Amino acid sequence: MYRPWYQVAAFYALVGVIVLISIFPFYYAVITSFKEGTALFKVSYLPSNITLNNYIDVFQSGNFLRNILNSVLVATLVVVLSLLMAVTAAYALSRVRFRGRSSLLLMILSVSMFPQISLLAGLFELIRALGLYNTIWALVFSYTIFSLPFTVWVLTTFMRELPVEIEEAAIVDGATPWQIITKVFMPLLWPALVTTGLLAFIGAWNEFLFALTFVISDKTRTVPVAIALLSGSSIYEIPWGAIMAAAVVVTIPLVVLVIVFQRKIVAGLTAGGVKG
Repeated sequence: MYRPWYQVAAFYALVGVIVLISIFPFYYAVITSFKEGTALFKVSYLPSNITLNNYIDVFQSGNFLRNILNSVLVATLVVVLSLLMAVTAAYALSRVRFRGRSSLLLMILSVSMFPQISLLAGLFELIRALGLYNTIWALVFSYTIFSLPFTVWVLTTFMRELPVEIEEAAIVDGATPWQIITKVFMPLLWPALVTTGLLAFIGAWNEFLFALTFVISDKTRTVPVAIALLSGSSIYEIPWGAIMAAAVVVTIPLVVLVIVFQRKIVAGLTAGGVKG
């Protein structure tokens, strides 16, 4: 369909404005991370007098590298546990007929509707009763609770779209339910698994409230809390350069993951939208 040139130009101009507004905060954080001293308080949109001292200071002060490894460990465990439990739960909710299945699925989804702060006190008492306070497992436990409802809901929706004949053929061949899940459904659900797994990883990587509440040891903290607690040479100084450098460092892994799995993410977001 032919469109007038001014409509095309207006469309691309609008897209350019949206991209500029979305990218500008990250761009400004990057160029600020290369400044130091009084240059931090001078507004400039092009990098000048580039220095890596902020990055060096971040890694030399405290346990920032240890905090990054903690975040990697926590986010990875959350993704593995969430996908493992979500796939099995999605199989039961989409294939096994039992009374109250729809009500159970709605109850699972409703858990994700509660704000984190409203559940903080009860979750804190539960973690303390389990002896998980000030450990990595406190964060894994709490993050998994909040990532499971969305993961289960999405995978259940995808699994319902898969033909029943595939499962019936596997049963005829003597496959067990676990073999059907791992060898039949999981390869077909790969785009959905990548999408939900990446969202769970990002959620665990960026979470701040639970990480601040359930962990008090500097060696056990994750990067969001470590960045918030960065301090200057005195109590009156806020190390904006170091904070920006740390923010850039912890954003790079997420950018790399999105670039690597971008095709699977798009496929996972669009699959199931149109029935063939």
